[in-house]
Amino acid sequence: MQTHEANFDGLIGPTHNYGGLSDGNLASANNAGLVARPRAAALQGLEKMKTMHEAGLWQGILPPQQRPHFPTLRRAGFEGSDKQVFEAAWKQAPRLMKNAMSASSMWAANAATVSPSADTADGKLHLTPANLSTMLHRSIEHPQTQRALETAFPFATVHQALPEQSVFADEGAANHVRLCESRGGQGVELFVYGRDGYAAHRPGYPARQTLQASQAIARSHRLMGSRTVYALQSDAAIDAGAFHNDVVCVGALQTLFYHELAFADTKQLQADIRSAAKGLFEPIFEEVPTAEVPIEDAIKAYLFNSMLVQIPGESRLTLIAPLETAENKATKTYCDKLVASNGPIGEVRFVDVRQSMRNGGGPACLRLRVALNQTEWEQVNPGNKFSLSLYDELKHWVEKHYREKLSPEDICHPSIMEESFLALDELTKLMQLGSDFYPFQR
Repeated sequence: MQTHEANFDGLIGPTHNYGGLSDGNLASANNAGLVARPRAAALQGLEKMKTMHEAGLWQGILPPQQRPHFPTLRRAGFEGSDKQVFEAAWKQAPRLMKNAMSASSMWAANAATVSPSADTADGKLHLTPANLSTMLHRSIEHPQTQRALETAFPFATVHQALPEQSVFADEGAANHVRLCESRGGQGVELFVYGRDGYAAHRPGYPARQTLQASQAIARSHRLMGSRTVYALQSDAAIDAGAFHNDVVCVGALQTLFYHELAFADTKQLQADIRSAAKGLFEPIFEEVPTAEVPIEDAIKAYLFNSMLVQIPGESRLTLIAPLETAENKATKTYCDKLVASNGPIGEVRFVDVRQSMRNGGGPACLRLRVALNQTEWEQVNPGNKFSLSLYDELKHWVEKHYREKLSPEDICHPSIMEESFLALDELTKLMQLGSDFYPFQR
């Protein structure tokens, strides 16, 4: 049966802003307080989806979440009407309110960890929403993420997020790579973690993913232990700003493309992957040396936070990179070298996702990869499947409801709440999500 890797991109929400809430994310910190352009951000995301669809890839959409997030505000003690809660929270707890307004669910790579039916003991697609417990603004996402995944994949096993506790800190597919000979065959699942959850926290930037979270997900997804690999991120990568492994590593089919400093023990990683892949495929390791691309350039230009995809009809893989990669001398030179070589990556295409990039999310951050066979793809909620007609409807919806600019002052006014809820209510009809999809509808 035909199996493809579908990319489910997060549709960027109407409260897209630069709150500077993500410790360890250099772009987020450096651009905090700037005027954001929600309309441009959402349209850039839709254009990226359209580009992938027209290239012949299966493309899906995950909806934005409700912001402000009133369940969090009410649990924090605010009472009254939505408007009263909104105004009181901005007055009494502005930092909390910034977290409750974040549009960070746009980065669907953090939505969940996904194991396709070819890898699981029960032959079912498994998804576990990430608890994202390290950062307040992201930790509020997983209940709605679970609802979104259950709506999109009614045939799948969608687990609850892991306990919201430091030992089980989980950041989703941003720290997970699946390697395989073919999408429909047994694969090797690589879980990358930053720390042992029972050990003392490291100094400097937080290591967000724990070994215990990765192990728990592998057990829940009923993966074969012999086909599962765990690898430790390097301190050098984390301290340079690689808050997730997908900032310094990306993989597809047999190929793992990564920076020399991505892992604590690269030789052990390679040996473990070869052992797990024995009898299935011969892994290909494409390592980028520090001498050619300093890790600071790799992170600034997001060379690895790119999508590594198999375009139909192409024998080699294609890297879908942000424009920033083309504008950085070191990463552009290396991309040219990749294409000119006989290696696994034969083409690099550049896409404009600048609004996302300024908050620290490149093309790979915006999508959740889900390998599906034809039968599973046909069962996906129609409103979550990209089509040119839905693209036109969503583009019109964005142009109708999204502000051109959103400043730190604008986001404090109740009108942004009212506009956002009106837009999301209409979106539930466009995407066939149900009339009680969002908390404010319930």
